[in-house]
Amino acid sequence: MAPRCWRWWPWSAWPRTRLPPSESTQSFRQQFSTQEQTPQICVVGSGPAGFYTAQHLLKHHPRAHVDIYEKQLVPFGLVRFGVAPDHPEVKNVINTFTRTAHSDRCAFHGNVVVGRDVTVQELRDAYHAVVLSYGAEDHRGLEIPGEELPGVLSARAFVGWYNGLPENRKLAPDLSCDTAVVLGQGNVALDVARILLMPPEYLEKTDITEAALGALRQSQVKTVWIVGRRGPLQVAFTIKELREMIQLPGTRPILDPVDFLGLQDRIKEAPRPRKRLMELLLRAAVEKPGVAEAARRAPAPRAWGLRFLRSPQRVLPSPDGRRVAGIRLAVTRLEGVGEATRAVPTGDVEDLPCGLVLSSIGYKSCPIDPSVPFDPKLGVIPNMEGRVVDVPGLYCSGWVKRGPTGVITTTMTDSFVTGQILLQDLKAGLLPSGPRPGYAAIKALLGSRGVWPVSFSDWEKLDAEEVSRGQGAGKPREKLLDPQEMLRLLGR
Repeated sequence: MAPRCWRWWPWSAWPRTRLPPSESTQSFRQQFSTQEQTPQICVVGSGPAGFYTAQHLLKHHPRAHVDIYEKQLVPFGLVRFGVAPDHPEVKNVINTFTRTAHSDRCAFHGNVVVGRDVTVQELRDAYHAVVLSYGAEDHRGLEIPGEELPGVLSARAFVGWYNGLPENRKLAPDLSCDTAVVLGQGNVALDVARILLMPPEYLEKTDITEAALGALRQSQVKTVWIVGRRGPLQVAFTIKELREMIQLPGTRPILDPVDFLGLQDRIKEAPRPRKRLMELLLRAAVEKPGVAEAARRAPAPRAWGLRFLRSPQRVLPSPDGRRVAGIRLAVTRLEGVGEATRAVPTGDVEDLPCGLVLSSIGYKSCPIDPSVPFDPKLGVIPNMEGRVVDVPGLYCSGWVKRGPTGVITTTMTDSFVTGQILLQDLKAGLLPSGPRPGYAAIKALLGSRGVWPVSFSDWEKLDAEEVSRGQGAGKPREKLLDPQEMLRLLGR
């Protein structure tokens, strides 16, 4: 699907060819003479978008050198800090990224904050092309009264806390309440609900942080409500995550059959993935569970439920005003059809008591540098197939290109398109000619500013330390949380 920002693209002279699905790697590589100069390219961000972009450039150009800059000391972005700890199979893509990083034409430079330690313009002066792949590093606010109260957290911060994101390591969520409310009905919402309700023994052998595991062992949360402003047909989670919730040990679903009246008829013409998802949801809500499932649910100490057609209006404070005690929800109705369906307040409200509110209404990208165009409304860098508007030689890929939607495979395809477009521009002579110094120039700048980059071999030392710390507890790793400790371990 075309990025929403294409309509701003003013250049008619640029090539408009999409990624050719049938073109072989060999034929494309042969278009570049081995006698040509070495293109120096840098990628900002080492999550899936960054690594997939680098992979495509290295695979399809025999001489290109790619430097990957990352603000964290460690690579892999949301694969490390966003994927739930009980989904280790999703993290296997790290093996592919590691092979890319081991290429003698690729280098990783962590602990470098682009926009602070080095400007985008300085990168553009040093490289033939710069690709911004830094993702969506913030969350969308609720923008309702009371969201500043203790006990109201972003799902992004909560995920970062249990996944070891250094900036969230001191979050310390209060889990002493009986009921939590998750606002939003996407996969992240189901992830945080699942982690809140999962018996801790099921997390002990994952890479969840020890601090988070300790807090979850003491958690008093027994019920989680997952609230959406639209109806069942508009939920954003996928069937895998829903099935995990339905089968979650020690829990039972709370689904009101009234919410699903008429849904069977409305899903007949739905695309197959949406139809399968709705059929599973309908079975869970309407059908009487079998004997074995009923026996499993009967003693379950914890529960989760979906609330539809409810939009957050106000966070309700405790009597002393010191923390959250509930949330006021506006009752909504749906208007429009298909993708244009929107929730409209009816005027009715209801109050839902809770002691924890997790906002999961979306991630958002932020501007990285004043020299880079940015659309604050859409939260993307205006671009055409990855070319940044009005800035030749500057590209983008991933969420900062198209918005925070899709899964890792979506990002892979998107990043390959950006890489292909960049190589087409290189071949067409639309990028700077002549040699560029690349990292040699940036290294000198960083050194003069007291910035000490972390290499991929440095990361592998930290990786070995994490694996070693996890072995005693039977975990795949115990993540390092403190950047200062990481630097000390590297002798910095």
